[in-house]
Amino acid sequence: MIAPRCGSSFRVHQFTLRSKEKGYNVLSKPEKLLMQNTNLSYALTHSADVGSLREAFFVNQVKNALADQNRFIDESIYASKKGDFLVDGRYTFEVGGKTKGFEQIKDLPNSYVAADDIEVGYKNKIPLWLFGFLY
Repeated sequence: MIAPRCGSSFRVHQFTLRSKEKGYNVLSKPEKLLMQNTNLSYALTHSADVGSLREAFFVNQVKNALADQNRFIDESIYASKKGDFLVDGRYTFEVGGKTKGFEQIKDLPNSYVAADDIEVGYKNKIPLWLFGFLY
């Protein structure tokens, strides 16, 4: 293994998600820390957590879809208390596998489940792979 020379840098691209309730504060601890590219997770660990990979994929696709909105502070997606993510201040998403239900978001308007390992969605359950078309 070759050690990096002094002054060289290794930059890991990551997303930091904050809670909308806490507001935007650069010095506050983020709610979630996700890799920007899911392949980086496999490069940094022997076994990547499937839940984190799903969430990283979802955030990556949604952030890229909303990137055309020129914003000084990125407020397009937040970590949510009841679901996983609050997108554009209106839509709550819960990300999970094919058996993921609506228990956490059942009383919320505009709430959706982004489910992995399904091919066709039904009502408010959307296949996770469809978010790849947002890129």
